[in-house]
Amino acid sequence: MRLLIVEDEKRLALSLARGLTAEGYAVDVVHDGREGLHQASEGTYDLVILDIMLPGLNGYRVCAALRAAGHEVPILMLTAKDGEYDEAEGLDTGADDYLTKPFSYVVLVARIKALLRRRGVGAGTSAVHVHGDLKVDTAARRVFLGEDEVALTAKEFSVLEHLVLRAGEVVSKSDILEHVWDFAYDGDPNIVEVYVSTLRRKLRAGLIRTVRGAGYRLETSP
Repeated sequence: MRLLIVEDEKRLALSLARGLTAEGYAVDVVHDGREGLHQASEGTYDLVILDIMLPGLNGYRVCAALRAAGHEVPILMLTAKDGEYDEAEGLDTGADDYLTKPFSYVVLVARIKALLRRRGVGAGTSAVHVHGDLKVDTAARRVFLGEDEVALTAKEFSVLEHLVLRAGEVVSKSDILEHVWDFAYDGDPNIVEVYVSTLRRKLRAGLIRTVRGAGYRLETSP
């Protein structure tokens, strides 16, 4: 899952990014409302964490502009303010949830997971994906092969999750990089091959097929 943080308190934004990256999310960070609107409009995100008090454009205006343009990405608004009026205004502009600073990181993660689950249910999808003897629970972040649970690192799980969500389709290396690593990643793109190789070793060699010149495909047959 790919998240965008729009927060002008740089220390807070980077701290959240580090924590959420450790949770297995790909995280992009911007510190300005106008840049946040541009990034959210151009990028493919599963959720936006949006501060209200921002330079350029405040969070209310960013949220309203995204909704007016037809973007349905879940938006979790953050603010140092407190009061029913602020919450109502945030929700009226199209935000999906609201968190007042200071907040618990554990609560933030719980809210993010709840919004992502809600989005999945709304789209008619399940958190549990079964393909033959492979079962992937994207909510609990657990993987089973037959009766045995397979331990994966956060990044390994994210690569597998992206392939599972598009099972049977060919997914390009650049698409995996975009969704599992952040937009600032400028390392070796062959890192994807390393993770796919590790998944094959931990799961089953024939589970993820290489489509030469195109990408990878998770096989849906047993």
